[in-house]
Amino acid sequence: MFTGIITATGTLCALTPKAGGVTIEITSSSFDFDNVQIGDSIAVNGCCLTVTAHNTSCHPPLLSFDLSPETLAKTSGFVKNGNVNLEKAMRLSDRLDGHLVSGHVDGVGKIIKLAPVASNDPAQEHNYLLVIEVPKPLLPLIATKGSLTVHGVSLTTNTIDQNHVSINLIPHTFSHTVFSSMKVGDHVNLEIDLIARYVARLMSFDLK
Repeated sequence: MFTGIITATGTLCALTPKAGGVTIEITSSSFDFDNVQIGDSIAVNGCCLTVTAHNTSCHPPLLSFDLSPETLAKTSGFVKNGNVNLEKAMRLSDRLDGHLVSGHVDGVGKIIKLAPVASNDPAQEHNYLLVIEVPKPLLPLIATKGSLTVHGVSLTTNTIDQNHVSINLIPHTFSHTVFSSMKVGDHVNLEIDLIARYVARLMSFDLK
């Protein structure tokens, strides 16, 4: 389980095909490697992955993960030399600054706008408008002013217009995540709110 509060970014420096999927290696000079062990869960671009190896003696330090064909088919952002958002799994004693994030990607969206907010309001200065084209099956599960995880980042939706979701990115979020290196046309991993997921599942049954 995660919070959607990104603690570091990294670079996918190697992607090696293997039987049953691929192995990826990620380097990061900002990630906290303290207490990281093989078998730990780490969210990489919002996808919960298991650490298979790590090396803190190289510079920058390195993490390794195995990705299955299913993971590759249902997610985005795992390309060589690409930037990734990183977050350690939360502990029960941690503050929940974002929202409950499982690290299970529900779909892949596409960025159709990522630009500075045009506003005369000083409070909006340096903010960015992010507009995402969302797969239609996910739209009923996304609420205005609700939580949506985008590439592992806990965000609040502003508006929903047909299959487009608009989100306001504050300067800190933009500069401390991979959004600062993304562009229109890029794809992002999406995870809907856990409550919406289970309510939709419950309503699909006739419980009478």
